[in-house]
Amino acid sequence: MGTQNAFSATESNASALQVEQRNLLSKMFRNFNIPDDELMTQLGLFVRSSYLVKFLVLNDLYMRIVNVPGDILEFGTRFGHNLVVFENLRAIYEPFNKTRRVIGFDTFDGYRGFSEKDIKGDVFSEERYTTFENYENFLAELLKVHEQSNVLGHIAGQHRLVKGDVCDTAPAYFRDHPETVVALAYLDMGLYNPTRAALKAIQPHLIPGSVILLDEFTWSESPGEAIAFKEVFGRNGYAIEKSRFTPMRAIVTIR
Repeated sequence: MGTQNAFSATESNASALQVEQRNLLSKMFRNFNIPDDELMTQLGLFVRSSYLVKFLVLNDLYMRIVNVPGDILEFGTRFGHNLVVFENLRAIYEPFNKTRRVIGFDTFDGYRGFSEKDIKGDVFSEERYTTFENYENFLAELLKVHEQSNVLGHIAGQHRLVKGDVCDTAPAYFRDHPETVVALAYLDMGLYNPTRAALKAIQPHLIPGSVILLDEFTWSESPGEAIAFKEVFGRNGYAIEKSRFTPMRAIVTIR
């Protein structure tokens, strides 16, 4: 199944000039004539600030949990960018900690099953944010390559991908792995039902210092995420703040 363009006017405040320059940057990247081994070291030439900020957010999150035991879980993985970055941050900040697993949950088939608490539109619609057929197999191999490129690479296969509807897979995962401690949960699904299911599933496995990132917490196009969080967690037992890098994202720290 092919992908859909993730960019839309509803997701950006860019002017026509900015969009034009972004398209030009993409064209320059495609036409950049440089040997492959050099290209991997020069990707920063083409990373825009709006993408660079994503690295800053992930780095901020990882620094918050360096001294917190447990796994990193992402709900809403899609192409797996965050999972790969988290693995490499693990290798930077705690290269000998192979007990910290990185686990991604996704249908890999896009959105389905909207509730009355969600808003359908250009961003959130049926089958939006699909990947490719059997993409999860490619992503699993890619994660393995990154693991094996890092320190203790001979101890690979720690990371996992869980395919399917989070409403089913999240409760099932924790039934099968009751020993799991969640150091960081990154929620980027936007819809009410899967967000609520993920929050309920991880709640018994959080400890003081655990961090939850809510990707669309204050976005009017995605009311289901905030509704789900308030229903599951109420008002007590955590501190919450907006990300200093992007105000739409909220960071929850368990007390």
